[in-house]
Amino acid sequence: MTAPEAESLHVQPTPRRRSEWRTQAPVVAVVAAGGAIGAVARYALALALPTAAGGFPWATFWTNVIGCAVIGAFLVLITESLPAHRLVRPFFGTGVLGGFTTFSTYAVDIQKLVAHGRPATGLAYLAATLCAALAAVWCAATVTRRVLTRRQR
Repeated sequence: MTAPEAESLHVQPTPRRRSEWRTQAPVVAVVAAGGAIGAVARYALALALPTAAGGFPWATFWTNVIGCAVIGAFLVLITESLPAHRLVRPFFGTGVLGGFTTFSTYAVDIQKLVAHGRPATGLAYLAATLCAALAAVWCAATVTRRVLTRRQR
């Protein structure tokens, strides 16, 4: 292989890739920081509301319902009312609330209830969480929008 051929095989990183990383690095950092905060808050709620084996998992239920209500209000605020810095949504919406809510634990809780011989409770928990979470996000968004509309009058 000649020197010019070897030189042509060496690929230099493009400046665009570097600028993409510089743009995305702050987003990754705020999502990670927010996720840590949300996970600690979720853990604190789980400690405050412990679940007995085969019992209804109230901590996970309320974590998901509260998280959905907050995301409903938050998204209305930052999309319809308050100008927000570009890192607010990734920090709070994706990071904090993503770390706080726990729909994977929700699935595990259903599996545990069934394994403990409580399939009816597992089914009730499945349906109650889904309905309550959807109602919470809708109600919070609706109430927030109405409050904002009244303030603008």
